[in-house]
Amino acid sequence: MTEFTRRHTLALMAGTLGSAACVHGNGETASGGSGDVPLKTLAAGKGIRFGTAMDARELHQPDYVDIVLAECSVIVAENEHKMYTIQPTPEKMDWGPGDALVEFAKTHGLGMRGHTLLWQHPQWLPDWVNDTTFSSAVEAETLLRTYVQAVAARDAGFIYSWDVVNETIDPETGEIRETSLTRAMGPEVLDAAFHAAREAAPSATLAYNDYMSWEPSHEKHRSGVLRMLERLKRNDTPVDALGIQSHSNDAPPSAFTPTQQRIWRNFVDEAVGMGLEIYLTEFDVNDSMMAPGIAERDREIAAFTRDYLDMMFSYPETKDLLVWGLADHHSWLQGFKPREDGLPKRPTLYDSDYRAKPMREAVAAALRAAPVRS
Repeated sequence: MTEFTRRHTLALMAGTLGSAACVHGNGETASGGSGDVPLKTLAAGKGIRFGTAMDARELHQPDYVDIVLAECSVIVAENEHKMYTIQPTPEKMDWGPGDALVEFAKTHGLGMRGHTLLWQHPQWLPDWVNDTTFSSAVEAETLLRTYVQAVAARDAGFIYSWDVVNETIDPETGEIRETSLTRAMGPEVLDAAFHAAREAAPSATLAYNDYMSWEPSHEKHRSGVLRMLERLKRNDTPVDALGIQSHSNDAPPSAFTPTQQRIWRNFVDEAVGMGLEIYLTEFDVNDSMMAPGIAERDREIAAFTRDYLDMMFSYPETKDLLVWGLADHHSWLQGFKPREDGLPKRPTLYDSDYRAKPMREAVAAALRAAPVRS
Protein backbone atom coordinates (compact mmCIF):
# COMPACT_ATOMS: atom_id res chain seq x y z
CA MET A 1 0.00 0.00 0.00
CA THR A 2 1.42 3.43 -0.90
CA GLU A 3 1.81 6.28 1.56
CA PHE A 4 -0.93 8.08 -0.37
CA THR A 5 -3.35 5.24 0.28
CA ARG A 6 -2.36 4.83 3.95
CA ARG A 7 -2.98 8.50 4.65
CA HIS A 8 -6.45 8.38 3.12
CA THR A 9 -7.33 5.19 4.96
CA LEU A 10 -6.53 7.01 8.20
CA ALA A 11 -8.70 9.93 7.13
CA LEU A 12 -11.59 7.58 6.48
CA MET A 13 -11.14 5.86 9.85
CA ALA A 14 -11.05 9.20 11.64
CA GLY A 15 -14.32 10.23 10.02
CA THR A 16 -13.68 13.94 10.65
CA LEU A 17 -12.83 17.10 8.78
CA GLY A 18 -9.55 17.50 10.59
CA SER A 19 -7.28 17.46 7.55
CA ALA A 20 -5.29 20.55 6.67
CA ALA A 21 -7.36 20.95 3.52
CA CYS A 22 -10.44 21.58 5.65
CA VAL A 23 -8.95 23.96 8.21
CA HIS A 24 -8.15 27.64 7.90
CA GLY A 25 -4.65 28.85 8.57
CA ASN A 26 -5.78 30.16 11.97
CA GLY A 27 -6.78 26.64 12.99
CA GLU A 28 -10.54 27.23 12.85
CA THR A 29 -12.72 24.85 10.87
CA ALA A 30 -13.98 26.42 7.67
CA SER A 31 -17.51 25.14 8.13
CA GLY A 32 -18.10 26.58 11.57
CA GLY A 33 -19.97 24.77 14.31
CA SER A 34 -20.73 21.55 12.41
CA GLY A 35 -17.27 21.17 10.87
CA ASP A 36 -16.45 18.22 13.09
CA VAL A 37 -19.43 16.17 11.89
CA PRO A 38 -18.99 14.73 8.39
CA LEU A 39 -21.90 15.12 6.03
CA LYS A 40 -21.96 11.35 5.53
CA THR A 41 -22.58 10.94 9.25
CA LEU A 42 -25.39 13.50 9.36
CA ALA A 43 -26.94 11.89 6.29
CA ALA A 44 -26.66 8.32 7.58
CA GLY A 45 -28.47 9.31 10.76
CA LYS A 46 -31.48 10.17 8.60
CA GLY A 47 -31.30 7.16 6.28
CA ILE A 48 -29.73 9.19 3.45
CA ARG A 49 -26.51 8.55 1.54
CA PHE A 50 -24.23 11.53 0.86
CA GLY A 51 -21.59 11.50 -1.84
CA THR A 52 -20.01 13.10 -4.87
CA ALA A 53 -19.09 12.52 -8.48
CA MET A 54 -15.42 11.72 -9.04
CA ASP A 55 -13.16 11.75 -12.08
CA ALA A 56 -10.44 9.11 -12.23
CA ARG A 57 -7.83 11.87 -12.42
CA GLU A 58 -8.92 13.07 -8.99
CA LEU A 59 -7.69 9.81 -7.47
CA HIS A 60 -4.18 11.32 -7.78
CA GLN A 61 -5.05 14.60 -6.02
CA PRO A 62 -4.51 13.88 -2.30
CA ASP A 63 -6.11 17.05 -0.89
CA TYR A 64 -9.30 16.40 -2.83
CA VAL A 65 -9.36 12.73 -1.89
CA ASP A 66 -9.05 13.76 1.77
CA ILE A 67 -12.30 15.73 1.53
CA VAL A 68 -14.10 12.97 -0.37
CA LEU A 69 -13.16 10.39 2.25
CA ALA A 70 -13.99 12.68 5.14
CA GLU A 71 -17.40 13.76 3.83
CA CYS A 72 -18.78 11.00 1.59
CA SER A 73 -20.19 7.51 1.97
CA VAL A 74 -20.72 7.01 -1.78
CA ILE A 75 -19.26 8.14 -5.09
CA VAL A 76 -20.38 8.08 -8.71
CA ALA A 77 -18.19 8.20 -11.82
CA GLU A 78 -18.41 11.54 -13.60
CA ASN A 79 -17.63 10.18 -17.08
CA GLU A 80 -15.90 6.81 -16.64
CA HIS A 81 -19.04 4.67 -16.91
CA LYS A 82 -20.40 6.43 -19.98
CA MET A 83 -20.47 4.69 -23.34
CA TYR A 84 -18.12 7.15 -25.03
CA THR A 85 -15.49 6.22 -22.43
CA ILE A 86 -16.07 2.47 -22.25
CA GLN A 87 -16.70 1.75 -25.93
CA PRO A 88 -15.44 4.64 -28.08
CA THR A 89 -15.17 2.30 -31.07
CA PRO A 90 -17.03 -0.92 -31.89
CA GLU A 91 -13.89 -3.02 -31.37
CA LYS A 92 -12.72 -1.55 -28.05
CA MET A 93 -14.01 -1.87 -24.48
CA ASP A 94 -11.95 0.30 -22.12
CA TRP A 95 -12.68 -0.67 -18.52
CA GLY A 96 -9.62 0.99 -16.97
CA PRO A 97 -10.97 4.38 -15.79
CA GLY A 98 -14.19 2.94 -14.37
CA ASP A 99 -12.38 0.06 -12.72
CA ALA A 100 -10.02 2.53 -11.01
CA LEU A 101 -12.93 4.33 -9.37
CA VAL A 102 -14.61 1.07 -8.38
CA GLU A 103 -11.37 -0.15 -6.78
CA PHE A 104 -10.99 3.16 -4.94
CA ALA A 105 -14.53 2.84 -3.57
CA LYS A 106 -13.99 -0.75 -2.49
CA THR A 107 -10.63 0.01 -0.87
CA HIS A 108 -12.07 2.82 1.21
CA GLY A 109 -15.42 1.30 2.13
CA LEU A 110 -17.50 3.60 -0.06
CA GLY A 111 -20.70 2.70 -1.86
CA MET A 112 -21.07 3.47 -5.55
CA ARG A 113 -23.76 4.54 -7.98
CA GLY A 114 -23.48 3.82 -11.70
CA HIS A 115 -23.87 6.61 -14.27
CA THR A 116 -25.00 5.95 -16.98
CA LEU A 117 -25.80 2.85 -19.06
CA LEU A 118 -27.51 4.75 -21.89
CA TRP A 119 -27.13 8.47 -22.43
CA GLN A 120 -30.00 8.61 -24.91
CA HIS A 121 -28.77 11.76 -26.64
CA PRO A 122 -26.95 11.84 -29.99
CA GLN A 123 -24.49 14.44 -28.74
CA TRP A 124 -23.18 12.00 -26.15
CA LEU A 125 -23.38 8.68 -27.96
CA PRO A 126 -20.19 7.48 -29.69
CA ASP A 127 -19.96 8.45 -33.35
CA TRP A 128 -20.05 4.82 -34.42
CA VAL A 129 -23.47 4.38 -32.79
CA ASN A 130 -24.81 7.61 -34.29
CA ASP A 131 -23.53 6.61 -37.73
CA THR A 132 -25.11 3.14 -37.68
CA THR A 133 -28.23 2.55 -39.73
CA PHE A 134 -29.73 -0.52 -38.13
CA SER A 135 -31.40 -3.00 -40.47
CA SER A 136 -34.04 -3.87 -37.89
CA ALA A 137 -35.23 -3.27 -34.34
CA VAL A 138 -33.74 -6.63 -33.41
CA GLU A 139 -30.29 -5.56 -34.56
CA ALA A 140 -30.47 -2.34 -32.54
CA GLU A 141 -31.75 -4.12 -29.45
CA THR A 142 -29.02 -6.74 -29.69
CA LEU A 143 -26.34 -4.05 -29.66
CA LEU A 144 -28.01 -2.19 -26.81
CA ARG A 145 -28.60 -5.24 -24.63
CA THR A 146 -25.09 -6.58 -25.21
CA TYR A 147 -23.55 -3.30 -24.11
CA VAL A 148 -25.86 -2.63 -21.14
CA GLN A 149 -25.51 -6.13 -19.77
CA ALA A 150 -21.72 -6.10 -20.10
CA VAL A 151 -21.42 -2.85 -18.15
CA ALA A 152 -24.10 -3.54 -15.52
CA ALA A 153 -22.85 -7.07 -14.86
CA ARG A 154 -19.22 -6.04 -14.37
CA ASP A 155 -19.73 -4.75 -10.82
CA ALA A 156 -23.15 -6.26 -10.09
CA GLY A 157 -23.66 -6.62 -6.38
CA PHE A 158 -21.37 -3.68 -5.62
CA ILE A 159 -22.86 -0.78 -7.58
CA TYR A 160 -26.11 -0.33 -5.66
CA SER A 161 -27.93 1.83 -8.21
CA TRP A 162 -27.67 2.60 -11.92
CA ASP A 163 -28.84 5.57 -13.94
CA VAL A 164 -30.06 3.29 -16.70
CA VAL A 165 -31.23 6.01 -19.08
CA ASN A 166 -30.02 9.60 -18.93
CA GLU A 167 -31.55 12.74 -20.48
CA THR A 168 -33.76 11.22 -23.14
CA ILE A 169 -36.40 13.98 -22.97
CA ASP A 170 -35.85 16.99 -25.24
CA PRO A 171 -36.63 20.04 -23.08
CA GLU A 172 -37.82 22.03 -26.10
CA THR A 173 -40.49 19.51 -27.11
CA GLY A 174 -41.03 17.27 -24.10
CA GLU A 175 -40.59 14.24 -26.37
CA ILE A 176 -38.05 11.41 -26.44
CA ARG A 177 -34.90 12.43 -28.29
CA GLU A 178 -34.28 10.85 -31.68
CA THR A 179 -31.17 8.69 -32.00
CA SER A 180 -30.08 5.89 -34.30
CA LEU A 181 -31.51 3.53 -31.67
CA THR A 182 -34.95 5.14 -31.54
CA ARG A 183 -35.11 5.26 -35.33
CA ALA A 184 -34.86 1.48 -35.28
CA MET A 185 -36.76 0.68 -32.06
CA GLY A 186 -38.94 3.65 -31.21
CA PRO A 187 -39.49 4.40 -27.50
CA GLU A 188 -39.02 0.71 -26.71
CA VAL A 189 -35.28 1.45 -26.55
CA LEU A 190 -35.92 2.70 -23.00
CA ASP A 191 -37.77 -0.45 -21.94
CA ALA A 192 -35.07 -2.66 -23.43
CA ALA A 193 -32.33 -0.83 -21.53
CA PHE A 194 -34.12 -1.22 -18.20
CA HIS A 195 -34.89 -4.90 -18.75
CA ALA A 196 -31.29 -5.60 -19.74
CA ALA A 197 -30.02 -3.78 -16.65
CA ARG A 198 -32.36 -5.73 -14.38
CA GLU A 199 -31.15 -9.04 -15.81
CA ALA A 200 -27.49 -8.10 -15.40
CA ALA A 201 -27.73 -6.36 -12.00
CA PRO A 202 -30.83 -7.75 -10.27
CA SER A 203 -30.07 -6.19 -6.87
CA ALA A 204 -29.44 -2.64 -8.15
CA THR A 205 -32.01 0.13 -7.99
CA LEU A 206 -32.69 1.28 -11.55
CA ALA A 207 -33.24 4.98 -12.18
CA TYR A 208 -34.17 7.35 -14.95
CA ASN A 209 -31.95 10.45 -14.59
CA ASP A 210 -32.54 13.94 -16.05
CA TYR A 211 -31.98 17.65 -15.46
CA MET A 212 -35.62 18.81 -15.47
CA SER A 213 -35.87 21.22 -12.57
CA TRP A 214 -38.02 23.76 -10.75
CA GLU A 215 -36.96 26.52 -13.13
CA PRO A 216 -39.74 28.41 -14.97
CA SER A 217 -38.46 27.39 -18.41
CA HIS A 218 -38.63 23.67 -17.65
CA GLU A 219 -42.38 23.08 -17.93
CA LYS A 220 -42.24 20.99 -21.13
CA HIS A 221 -39.27 19.07 -19.78
CA ARG A 222 -41.06 18.19 -16.54
CA SER A 223 -44.24 17.17 -18.37
CA GLY A 224 -42.32 15.03 -20.83
CA VAL A 225 -40.47 13.20 -18.07
CA LEU A 226 -43.71 12.42 -16.28
CA ARG A 227 -45.33 11.09 -19.48
CA MET A 228 -42.30 8.93 -20.17
CA LEU A 229 -42.26 7.53 -16.62
CA GLU A 230 -45.99 6.81 -16.76
CA ARG A 231 -45.45 4.88 -19.97
CA LEU A 232 -42.64 2.83 -18.44
CA LYS A 233 -44.76 2.00 -15.41
CA ARG A 234 -47.73 0.99 -17.60
CA ASN A 235 -45.40 -1.37 -19.46
CA ASP A 236 -44.16 -2.93 -16.20
CA THR A 237 -40.67 -1.76 -17.12
CA PRO A 238 -38.40 -2.14 -14.07
CA VAL A 239 -37.80 1.53 -13.26
CA ASP A 240 -37.41 2.03 -9.51
CA ALA A 241 -36.34 5.63 -9.09
CA LEU A 242 -36.16 9.10 -10.58
CA GLY A 243 -32.75 10.71 -10.56
CA ILE A 244 -33.19 14.47 -10.21
CA GLN A 245 -29.88 15.99 -11.19
CA SER A 246 -30.61 19.23 -9.27
CA HIS A 247 -28.49 21.57 -11.36
CA SER A 248 -29.75 25.17 -11.55
CA ASN A 249 -28.51 26.50 -14.88
CA ASP A 250 -31.43 28.42 -16.36
CA ALA A 251 -32.47 30.69 -13.49
CA PRO A 252 -30.78 32.26 -10.46
CA PRO A 253 -31.57 30.89 -6.99
CA SER A 254 -33.73 33.96 -6.31
CA ALA A 255 -36.21 32.54 -8.85
CA PHE A 256 -37.04 29.69 -6.46
CA THR A 257 -40.09 31.62 -5.34
CA PRO A 258 -43.09 30.22 -3.45
CA THR A 259 -44.88 29.85 -6.80
CA GLN A 260 -42.03 27.85 -8.33
CA GLN A 261 -41.74 25.80 -5.17
CA ARG A 262 -45.41 24.81 -5.45
CA ILE A 263 -44.94 23.89 -9.12
CA TRP A 264 -41.88 21.82 -8.30
CA ARG A 265 -43.57 20.06 -5.39
CA ASN A 266 -46.44 19.10 -7.71
CA PHE A 267 -43.92 17.50 -10.07
CA VAL A 268 -42.20 15.54 -7.29
CA ASP A 269 -45.59 14.47 -5.92
CA GLU A 270 -46.42 12.97 -9.32
CA ALA A 271 -43.14 11.05 -9.40
CA VAL A 272 -43.42 9.59 -5.91
CA GLY A 273 -47.07 8.82 -6.61
CA MET A 274 -45.81 6.32 -9.19
CA GLY A 275 -43.97 4.47 -6.43
CA LEU A 276 -40.55 5.84 -7.39
CA GLU A 277 -37.69 6.57 -5.04
CA ILE A 278 -35.95 9.92 -5.49
CA TYR A 279 -32.20 10.37 -5.87
CA LEU A 280 -30.66 13.85 -5.96
CA THR A 281 -27.86 12.87 -8.25
CA GLU A 282 -25.83 15.90 -9.40
CA PHE A 283 -26.43 18.81 -7.04
CA ASP A 284 -24.65 22.13 -7.54
CA VAL A 285 -25.70 25.77 -7.94
CA ASN A 286 -24.71 27.77 -11.02
CA ASP A 287 -23.98 31.39 -10.02
CA SER A 288 -23.47 32.73 -13.54
CA MET A 289 -26.50 35.04 -13.21
CA MET A 290 -25.66 36.30 -9.72
CA ALA A 291 -23.93 39.46 -8.49
CA PRO A 292 -20.11 39.40 -8.44
CA GLY A 293 -19.56 39.76 -4.69
CA ILE A 294 -18.30 36.52 -3.13
CA ALA A 295 -20.06 36.98 0.22
CA GLU A 296 -23.34 37.86 -1.49
CA ARG A 297 -23.14 34.89 -3.85
CA ASP A 298 -22.28 32.52 -1.02
CA ARG A 299 -25.21 33.72 1.09
CA GLU A 300 -27.69 33.39 -1.76
CA ILE A 301 -26.43 29.94 -2.73
CA ALA A 302 -26.57 28.75 0.87
CA ALA A 303 -30.13 30.05 1.35
CA PHE A 304 -31.30 28.33 -1.82
CA THR A 305 -29.51 25.11 -0.88
CA ARG A 306 -31.30 25.01 2.47
CA ASP A 307 -34.72 25.75 0.95
CA TYR A 308 -34.31 23.21 -1.85
CA LEU A 309 -32.97 20.41 0.35
CA ASP A 310 -35.55 21.02 3.08
CA MET A 311 -38.23 20.45 0.47
CA MET A 312 -36.61 17.39 -1.06
CA PHE A 313 -35.72 15.77 2.28
CA SER A 314 -39.34 16.18 3.37
CA TYR A 315 -40.05 13.26 1.02
CA PRO A 316 -39.17 9.94 2.69
CA GLU A 317 -38.61 8.63 -0.84
CA THR A 318 -35.47 10.81 -1.14
CA LYS A 319 -32.63 8.40 -0.43
CA ASP A 320 -29.46 9.99 -1.88
CA LEU A 321 -27.81 13.38 -2.13
CA LEU A 322 -24.83 13.38 -4.48
CA VAL A 323 -23.08 16.60 -5.41
CA TRP A 324 -21.41 17.00 -8.80
CA GLY A 325 -18.02 17.82 -7.35
CA LEU A 326 -17.03 19.02 -3.88
CA ALA A 327 -14.66 21.92 -4.68
CA ASP A 328 -15.14 24.85 -7.02
CA HIS A 329 -12.14 24.26 -9.26
CA HIS A 330 -13.24 20.64 -9.77
CA SER A 331 -16.68 21.69 -11.04
CA TRP A 332 -17.78 21.24 -14.64
CA LEU A 333 -19.62 24.56 -14.28
CA GLN A 334 -16.40 26.55 -14.57
CA GLY A 335 -16.58 25.89 -18.32
CA PHE A 336 -20.37 25.82 -18.76
CA LYS A 337 -22.31 29.07 -19.24
CA PRO A 338 -19.43 31.21 -17.96
CA ARG A 339 -20.07 34.44 -16.09
CA GLU A 340 -20.07 37.57 -18.27
CA ASP A 341 -17.60 39.22 -15.85
CA GLY A 342 -15.20 36.28 -16.22
CA LEU A 343 -15.05 35.58 -12.48
CA PRO A 344 -14.63 32.00 -11.29
CA LYS A 345 -17.84 30.37 -10.16
CA ARG A 346 -18.58 29.18 -6.62
CA PRO A 347 -21.08 26.35 -7.24
CA THR A 348 -19.92 23.72 -4.72
CA LEU A 349 -19.45 23.13 -0.99
CA TYR A 350 -15.72 23.95 -0.88
CA ASP A 351 -13.79 26.76 -2.52
CA SER A 352 -10.73 26.23 -4.69
CA ASP A 353 -8.47 26.32 -1.62
CA TYR A 354 -10.50 23.47 -0.07
CA ARG A 355 -12.13 25.72 2.52
CA ALA A 356 -15.71 24.90 3.40
CA LYS A 357 -18.27 27.53 2.41
CA PRO A 358 -21.70 28.52 3.74
CA MET A 359 -23.16 26.09 1.21
CA ARG A 360 -21.66 23.21 3.17
CA GLU A 361 -23.26 24.42 6.38
CA ALA A 362 -26.59 24.72 4.54
CA VAL A 363 -26.32 21.07 3.49
CA ALA A 364 -25.44 20.08 7.05
CA ALA A 365 -28.35 22.07 8.47
CA ALA A 366 -30.80 20.49 6.01
CA LEU A 367 -29.55 17.03 6.92
CA ARG A 368 -29.87 17.76 10.64
CA ALA A 369 -33.46 18.93 10.08
CA ALA A 370 -34.45 16.09 7.75
CA PRO A 371 -36.92 13.48 9.01
CA VAL A 372 -35.57 9.97 9.48
CA ARG A 373 -36.40 7.47 6.74
CA SER A 374 -35.94 3.73 6.69
